[in-house]
Amino acid sequence: MDYERSLEEIERDRWPAPPQDATRLVATAHALRRWPVGELAVEDMRLLIGQAIGLPCLLPLALEVLRGDAAGRSDGRRRHVRR
Repeated sequence: MDYERSLEEIERDRWPAPPQDATRLVATAHALRRWPVGELAVEDMRLLIGQAIGLPCLLPLALEVLRGDAAGRSDGRRRHVRR
């Protein structure tokens, strides 16, 4: 996987801008789809996976993170997929 590419690039599916009255969750999900997947923090992946966004790409990455973090929980620090 190319960690420099965003979900939008990987999926070849560019979403339109969220509506002006979008919730913070919707606006954040839209923004995160444009970030390189290698720059997503654990909490970013949690948000996207919880909304069923980018699952074919993100689930393997989440498993990779969990294997490296036996506790598998966030401690508030922004940990990225690729360090």
